[in-house]
Amino acid sequence: MGAHEESPQTRMANEIAVQFRHQPADKAATAIAAHIRQFWDPRMRADLLHRAATAPASFDPLALAAARLLSPAGRESPATR
Repeated sequence: MGAHEESPQTRMANEIAVQFRHQPADKAATAIAAHIRQFWDPRMRADLLHRAATAPASFDPLALAAARLLSPAGRESPATR
């Protein structure tokens, strides 16, 4: 994969973000994070977190906010999962 090609995880996170744009940003990011946590393989989530940390400009702002919620530093409390 070249430096300018979008990874499948980045593309999918951005596509999911489009589906949640009608919601307030914080609620959308939480919903996107919940979707990724529920349906993505742990390796996919790890790749997403790596790409969010190293190439944040390639993400939709909602997808990036969701990735930050999934990171250990931004992890949601058990009550919000």
